[in-house]
Amino acid sequence: MNNAGHGPTRRLRGLGVLAGVALLAAFWLLWLLGSAPRGTPAPQPKITILVWHWPFTDQPPELPSDTCTRYGITHCHLSANRSLLASADAVVFHHRELQTRRSHLPLAQRPQGQPWVWASMESPSHTHGLSHLRGIFNWVLSYRRDSDIFVPYGRLEPHWGPSPPLPAKSRVAAWVVSNFQERQLRARLYRQLAPHLRVDVFGRANGRPLCASCLVPTVAQYRFYLSFENSQHRDYITEKFWRNALVAGTVPVVLGPPRATYEAFAPADAFVHVDDFGSARELAAFLTGMNESRYRRFFAWRDRLRVRLFTDWRERFCAICDRYPHLPRSQVYEDLEGWFQA
Repeated sequence: MNNAGHGPTRRLRGLGVLAGVALLAAFWLLWLLGSAPRGTPAPQPKITILVWHWPFTDQPPELPSDTCTRYGITHCHLSANRSLLASADAVVFHHRELQTRRSHLPLAQRPQGQPWVWASMESPSHTHGLSHLRGIFNWVLSYRRDSDIFVPYGRLEPHWGPSPPLPAKSRVAAWVVSNFQERQLRARLYRQLAPHLRVDVFGRANGRPLCASCLVPTVAQYRFYLSFENSQHRDYITEKFWRNALVAGTVPVVLGPPRATYEAFAPADAFVHVDDFGSARELAAFLTGMNESRYRRFFAWRDRLRVRLFTDWRERFCAICDRYPHLPRSQVYEDLEGWFQA
């Protein structure tokens, strides 16, 4: 039988085998290079965040180079130096200064493609002028969970070790309020509650202001605290819940977003929600008729969780760097007012 015709075929098969072996060897070499110990990694470039106007003041705080490192965020440069507008990776604008016209947007000087961040921790009821900001901002920093940079007023974090002792209670209910307006739902609810529940009212609205360091120890003496938000909006849960009640070691009686929203932030048995009752009298009866065993169950979370407050604007702005690599560069809020009012 003549095998002469099979010579080229065998040679081609041999070449194919050699090519396969060479390819496998190349993959193996690449794997070795990838898994071998490397030298010092290339330094990550710093992200520069320019704060156009510091919230509520014309005098920004000192912003040393390690500002964001203190909050566990590296490679982040926070600055209030407006000369960096042309080179900043993002610029953040606090709405209150835009609303009061203490600050203006540098639209004519905006570098092409530079992300701008709209920042506010106020509720929609106290936020005005958004209709003039259409098609300007790329990202939002706020307490809303669907914000690009989500910064709550507080949160519960895992805690190990003994929980702090519960402060001794000698009084029933307290409320600290500075801006009391009869048209507000919280004012109407208080008026309905007061005939059935002893509530000690503090704050400028009642001529009994508390100093910053006095509020928590004062409220700690009470079994309940009225964590009534000044307006009811999506995810709007402020220091009235986190600091004034949970940190103080009292049970918050909440008026704000629905119970389901609070339960996204805290255990269901850590607070009393006014929506669970048909009337103010029914709520008052529940609070005053509660025995000690039932009352103590509201603090079960303290055995495994602790409150962390977010009050420093430096930490809030540093959070932009943490989210920066994950945010869409092409996004624009064409209707910021519609989004925020939703």
